[in-house]
Amino acid sequence: QVQLVESGGGLVQAGGSLRLSCAASGSIFSLNRMAWFRQAPGKQRELVAAITSGGTINYADSVKGRFTISRDKAKNTVALQMNSLKPGDTAVYYCNAYATAYDVGFPKDYWGQGTQVTVSS
Repeated sequence: QVQLVESGGGLVQAGGSLRLSCAASGSIFSLNRMAWFRQAPGKQRELVAAITSGGTINYADSVKGRFTISRDKAKNTVALQMNSLKPGDTAVYYCNAYATAYDVGFPKDYWGQGTQVTVSS
């Protein structure tokens, strides 16, 4: 299996910045795509940003120009730099990996436990 542990959430004023980090561990054979999702109260979980093993990146329209996703393949980590934060960015942020574990043998989605980001106005 693959375990994902997030860190870096918290409370910030509108216009501020936060950096989220996620570390993958376990019996990792390959990490294909790594991504950040978020879920606000009463809303569905949505993709924020994703990065493939080849470096292809995509962002939700709502965060383009404000958020930056990056990945360290050697350390099996992914980060999300969030700038110019807005109250609408308030949500629980989840790290996601589409990965293959040695003890599973096929690719599947793995999720972190989530980290709260609260942006005050």
